[in-house]
Amino acid sequence: MAVAGRGGAQLVHLFAVITESGLRLEQRDGAWALAGPDADRFGLVDEYLAYLADRNYSPNTVRAYGYDLLALCRWLIAQEQPLTAVTTEVLLRFLRACREATIPGRAGPNVVRVSSGRRADQYAATTINRRLAAISGLFTFVAMRDPDAGNPVPKGREARWRTSGERSGMLAHTMRRPKNRSSLRLREPRRLPMALSQADAAELLSSFRTWRDRAIAGLMLYCGLRSAEVLGLGVVDVDIGGRWLKVLGKGQRERRVPLDADVASVIQVYLLAERPESASDRLFVVAKGPHRGQPLTAAGLRTIFRYHRGLTGIVGGHPHALRHTFGTALAEAGVDLAVMQALLGHAHVDTTARYIHLAPAHVKAEFDAARDRIRAK
Repeated sequence: MAVAGRGGAQLVHLFAVITESGLRLEQRDGAWALAGPDADRFGLVDEYLAYLADRNYSPNTVRAYGYDLLALCRWLIAQEQPLTAVTTEVLLRFLRACREATIPGRAGPNVVRVSSGRRADQYAATTINRRLAAISGLFTFVAMRDPDAGNPVPKGREARWRTSGERSGMLAHTMRRPKNRSSLRLREPRRLPMALSQADAAELLSSFRTWRDRAIAGLMLYCGLRSAEVLGLGVVDVDIGGRWLKVLGKGQRERRVPLDADVASVIQVYLLAERPESASDRLFVVAKGPHRGQPLTAAGLRTIFRYHRGLTGIVGGHPHALRHTFGTALAEAGVDLAVMQALLGHAHVDTTARYIHLAPAHVKAEFDAARDRIRAK
């Protein structure tokens, strides 16, 4: 196996080569762990992922961190270095390999992303920063067990910088304490949530034929639920008469969300006429096939929306786009920021504030008013 040295051009091909190690991530009894011939060398990763699950981290977060650490372990195998020997210099080399690696199957080097200017066949800054966060968390976990263990991620003065918007501003008083950001983090483009137009949202919603699929899309579009929150709903969590939902969000945080009247009617018809008999208490279950009556999975939900995107031609018709459309509608209606935070289930109000900048109707009205004042002089 060819291993790239420091600064070697072979780094761009490294991630395509190291998959030959056979190391992989598997889910056993609901827990994520490394598997393969070299898995015994990285037992700390399994313990860390179990620790995250015990702390009620989202299953999607645990899975994502698992794949991030899998990339590190594969790279260490190629470099013939143990996990315990990772230093800041080694970490810098790994991050450089991430920045220069090419992703198999992506468009060639002459295709770039419009938003960031980076090549389309390279990892996004958010992916690399998430890998850094996973590694930092892993070595922080190691330091909790052994205070004398070294942490390759710079701390102290090297990490004392703030992201834009955290130093001051309208929402500065909401910060419990300043958030340290590692100096190894890449700058990420600040993107606004992508919402659907009213016409596209209506067309996508009308393309769903079953009561179950209409209810799922309606809960996202008219109640602002995440896809994982929709799939996690139980039958007892829906109060059709009182028009309330009990939603279990990120971090196992519960919230009550008003239930749209039309969506409530669709759910009622689904329960009475379409939902098959099932031992599961989940609201949405598989309607047909060998898995009939079992809870609908995230993969099944993605398949449904993929089919309807192709049917309608609405490229942006993803599940989360419906939630963004709901948040945008709240912002354009001038709903109080704290109310928006409660409805959307955000842990931090600065996340909700992104929708304030995504109110084109309000922005255009203010623009027209300012232009009229200027011309009146």
